[in-house]
Amino acid sequence: MSRPALSWWLLGSGAVLLLGGVLLQQLLAPLVNARAAGVLAGIGLGLLIAGVLRRLMPAGCDAATPTLRRRYTREVVVAMLGYVVLLCLSMYLLRGAEGAGLRALIALLPVPPIVLVLRAMVRYIRDVDEMQQRIELEAVSAATAFVSLVYLTGGFLQSAKVIDVPSNVAMIWVFPLVCLSYGLAKAVVARRYH
Repeated sequence: MSRPALSWWLLGSGAVLLLGGVLLQQLLAPLVNARAAGVLAGIGLGLLIAGVLRRLMPAGCDAATPTLRRRYTREVVVAMLGYVVLLCLSMYLLRGAEGAGLRALIALLPVPPIVLVLRAMVRYIRDVDEMQQRIELEAVSAATAFVSLVYLTGGFLQSAKVIDVPSNVAMIWVFPLVCLSYGLAKAVVARRYH
């Protein structure tokens, strides 16, 4: 699939899934599990963000070989599908689970696929050329610094009782925020080198 076609596919399918999730929740709320509609909307939002990021990237910003890109894409897609399945399973099983040990084990079911995503990212960065490594590492550094600043600021505001964000919500959003920040930072960094 060509670069423009992929970005349009991501944007279109993301919009359809996001709209579908919202409509399911609004129109069929008594019949549809709110969590299922939320997952559908979340996947749609993720695809929309991926489409926007894809369009922001300059042409040729990824100097990886087609084989390396295919391997990375395959590893990430399989891991993320596993993540979605295990996350849904985990949420379902937690409803009836008793005992801290069992609840902890069930709650951690979605973690191994994320480890596989991180492994794919490290392998990708390790296997690209030096220039692409520089772009990737600058983007990762900028994303990490940004998310650290956001969470530090939030911590100060939380301590001052200006905001009240539950810790479980704050913790769960660290990785997605790093990924989003990384994508935006890569778009900016790649433009400097291309």
